Amino acid sequence: MSLTDLTLAEARDKLAAKEIRSAELTEAYIGAIEATRSLNAYILPTPDKAREMAKASDAKLETGKGGPLEGVPLGIKDLFCTEGVRTTACSKILGEFIPPYESTVTRNLWDAGAVCLGKLNLDEFAMGSSNETSAFGPVMNPWGSDNQRLTPGGSSGGSSAAVAAHLCVAATGTDTGGSIRQPAALTGTVGLKPTYGRCSRWGIVAFASSLDQAGPITRTVRDAAIMLTHMASVDDKDSTSVDVPVEDYEAALERGVKGKKIGIPKEYSVDPMPEALAAFWKQGEEWLRDAGAEIVHVSLPHTKYALAAYYIVAPAEASSNLARYDGVRYGARVPGDDIIDMYEATRAAGFGDEVKRRIMIGTYVLSAGYYDAYYLRAQKVRTLIKRDFENVFAQGVDALLTPTTPGPAFELGGKQDPVEMYLNDIFTVPVNMAGLPGISVPAGLANGLPLGLQLIGKPFDEAGLMSIARTLEEAAGSFAPPAR
Repeated sequence: MSLTDLTLAEARDKLAAKEIRSAELTEAYIGAIEATRSLNAYILPTPDKAREMAKASDAKLETGKGGPLEGVPLGIKDLFCTEGVRTTACSKILGEFIPPYESTVTRNLWDAGAVCLGKLNLDEFAMGSSNETSAFGPVMNPWGSDNQRLTPGGSSGGSSAAVAAHLCVAATGTDTGGSIRQPAALTGTVGLKPTYGRCSRWGIVAFASSLDQAGPITRTVRDAAIMLTHMASVDDKDSTSVDVPVEDYEAALERGVKGKKIGIPKEYSVDPMPEALAAFWKQGEEWLRDAGAEIVHVSLPHTKYALAAYYIVAPAEASSNLARYDGVRYGARVPGDDIIDMYEATRAAGFGDEVKRRIMIGTYVLSAGYYDAYYLRAQKVRTLIKRDFENVFAQGVDALLTPTTPGPAFELGGKQDPVEMYLNDIFTVPVNMAGLPGISVPAGLANGLPLGLQLIGKPFDEAGLMSIARTLEEAAGSFAPPAR
């Protein structure tokens, strides 16, 4: 077994037992990153920084004073500000911006002893479902080939591809409408979107502030539990972070599903549903039933409005958040005849087409005369969506089982229509609208490509959610992309 084949749990345990050194593990990943540059998962590898951090970790491990993630090499989505390391959100408008501060999530990881391998590719400002809107070019799904260039999903496509291709032990991601779970499903990895407020948003470049949430992409559910334990925290710098105790999520995996009630929402049975996807969904039910869970059928009547409401709320918040990129304070600047001309020229050159599209939609729905008709109505629908979930959980349901995506990975450039692209988030968006935790677990292969199943949990019940996810994982088995 190669060092890069170790899961996070295995690498952590071997490092703590001094069976391997962080320096050699880190060097193995640096070599793997260089050998797979064609995937375009990393936009900024940081080998020198990684070696320096690994050396410091080995010194701590030698004295037995290492942290819980001491020496473990991670990849960081380029939406997380990293002190002294370029952060761009994969947009031209941030140029060569180097933050003088560290995001709370990455600070938590470094405090736990983790090693930074570099910054990972994403859709520009996290706006996309295929990682094709990045200013640094698209990421290639390692399940594809030179003859079949597949998307790794988005926006956390660099994170999912890097984990699937063993270019880091685990990676950080962000999820606004499915941007952790959808790419995880398309790459055969595990993607966890925690409850809104579970992880601090401070130092993460904002897309839609009431929807964004950080989470991990990993190879196993156990690894996701370990990552969340060290990513989550309350934060005085983020008023939306919630002061709920961080559990030992890894220990909670042993709870299992016996006696749990799992809901199957009828509204997620879209027409037409691919035969393989329907079969895996049914198989997931059987796996959970065989493990001792009770399966019940439930209804979430306002689910059908979730996608439309999301694409009003998210662009509205994006248009406000992205108003700060004006060429004055930081990032790129395009000269103009006066300050207004400079604003316009900078934003025209700095933003990509998808970001411009969402800014325009958001500005429109917030404008005088349309605010009540669109934005306010969408927020009311959002409340109804949240209430649907609350009603189901009030009936004793512990979690919901659904598909993660409408199908497997598609070819890059295969979806030119924006609406067709937005439909990739049809199963994931309701979770963000309600602020709930969700996790995608690999369910199997359809025509040689991975498909995922999604579990949706009660607020701040990530522990219970992951114990159920582990049961699915054990039943389905693991899947690795073909060697490149």
